[in-house]
Amino acid sequence: MADENNTNEAEAPIAATEVPGADTGGEAREARGRGRGRGGNDRGGDRGGRGRGRDDRRGRGGDDDGGEELIEKLVHINRVSKTVKGGKRFGFAALVVVGDGKGRVGFGHGKAREVPEAITKATASAKKKMVRVPLKEGRTLHHDGKGRFGAGKVNLRSAPAGTGIIAGGPMRAVFESLGVADVVTKSVGTSNPYNMIRATFDALVSQTSPKSVAQRRGKKVADLLGRGGASAAEAEAEAAAITE
Repeated sequence: MADENNTNEAEAPIAATEVPGADTGGEAREARGRGRGRGGNDRGGDRGGRGRGRDDRRGRGGDDDGGEELIEKLVHINRVSKTVKGGKRFGFAALVVVGDGKGRVGFGHGKAREVPEAITKATASAKKKMVRVPLKEGRTLHHDGKGRFGAGKVNLRSAPAGTGIIAGGPMRAVFESLGVADVVTKSVGTSNPYNMIRATFDALVSQTSPKSVAQRRGKKVADLLGRGGASAAEAEAEAAAITE
């Protein structure tokens, strides 16, 4: 019996020292593993959070720009090349017209190595340079106009309902984006789309409405419209129909 007691007493400290040591090492390893896992997850989460933040900001900006329902028309694409030591380097230039179909229009051009990127640059430039043009009854111009840029000259004439857009390719894109339904135009001197577009905008910028002229001169709209031989009642009715 004494030998058995001595054996148990001798073995007890050994078991007690082995078990805590094993538990402590396992807990430490698990703690280190959890620490590394948490640290890795936290860092990964931070990266993911920063990435999502950038995407959200771009998405909000895109929604703000796209909420305006703009009409985008590609007018012309020009391919250019540059001769370098290793051969030729090609690039593209795009001309784009942008409008809301309600009296606002703009144009822009962009250059890039690829066509989609050039169109994107041109569209962004056009959105920054949009101008407002007063329209008569929301379908045609208030009066005739002339524009010029370089060797290009354009003549714009208002037209009755049902006439349609009588214009060349680059000029047609401008009026379709602007929201004009009836107009007669003529381009003289050049067929360069850049010069035609700039001459057209030169004529559109000079457009004025009877309302703005009346405010500038301190008169009523009916007084200005009645000078063409129309009766007072007709002038009043036409003045009431003018919204811009």
